[in-house]
Amino acid sequence: MSIKKRLFGKTPQGEEVFEFVLANDNAEVSLISRGAALRRLLVADKDGEKRDVLLGFDDLEGYIERSDYQGVAVGPFANRIEGGSLKIGGKEIIVPPNEKGRNLLHSGGLYSNAVWSGEVSRDNKVVFKKRFKDMEGGFPGNTDAEISYTLESDGTVLMEYKAVSDSDMYFNLTNHAYFNLAGYDGGDILSHKLKINADSFLPVDENSIPTGESRKVEGTPFDFREFKEIGRDIEADYEQLKLTGGYDHCFCLNDFGKGCRLAASVKCEKSGLCLDVFTDLPGVQLYTGNFLSGTVGKGGKPMNHRSGFCLETQYYPDSPNKPQFPSCYVKAGEVFFTKTSYRVYRY
Repeated sequence: MSIKKRLFGKTPQGEEVFEFVLANDNAEVSLISRGAALRRLLVADKDGEKRDVLLGFDDLEGYIERSDYQGVAVGPFANRIEGGSLKIGGKEIIVPPNEKGRNLLHSGGLYSNAVWSGEVSRDNKVVFKKRFKDMEGGFPGNTDAEISYTLESDGTVLMEYKAVSDSDMYFNLTNHAYFNLAGYDGGDILSHKLKINADSFLPVDENSIPTGESRKVEGTPFDFREFKEIGRDIEADYEQLKLTGGYDHCFCLNDFGKGCRLAASVKCEKSGLCLDVFTDLPGVQLYTGNFLSGTVGKGGKPMNHRSGFCLETQYYPDSPNKPQFPSCYVKAGEVFFTKTSYRVYRY
């Protein structure tokens, strides 16, 4: 395997952003230190042609000025928290909402917009590290966060997330990669076939906050227990789809607590590529690019409505305010750790 490092650009504040490129016989992955982001993933399709299956940008300017979280790490709490309200150590902390003045979405981009330090470890991992100061972004505690990427011999991209704070804290870290297995310029993803290892999902209210209910997928457009085209039911007359303009919901993965297991698989007949997602986390957010609106990305190509999908492994949205959900509350000094892997391959 080869690993190369180069300067990707500088932020308006003069911070240097580096790109790391890892390559082996089965895949090539590009990472950038702004947002500890997955920028590119190249895999040979059924015809032997290499396709980049991630939406994103060719330059740093795109990630700074036009990003919808393409490929970035998200934390300290991914997804939504109603009102930005967190109860920590018996005290209520309000982190200013950044979504229509109602929700805190993706922690206001705290981890996603940060420039991380990056280094190559002895075992060929790219390790991004960042210290976030007490009340930075509105969150308590001095936090040391670490995100590492490993390109395994079969082309699997393993992501390991670690965080420790000197305050009690909720941690819920993920990656916001947008996939299109036909390539970043492959059109919409509605014909991709998806399977999710989940018997239930979380309905949301008009503000995309989980109601607290866990609803069985059986008999609903959310039943992906067997491979089904993403687009088959996406326009169905079903309240949950109308509320979010398509799929933008957390699925409750089966077998939580039993380590890393297969969470979801996606197949694309056009390219002959399949994506497998493994995680040790309780949920995965399926987002079908409902709000992509033509922002120019790689190769000058627009990222149009539903031209990418996300499978964001995570704890459930708004779990700090839903005691019935699995908890991601971490005591001061304790280490939060989780891992997720993406593997794209010919099937």
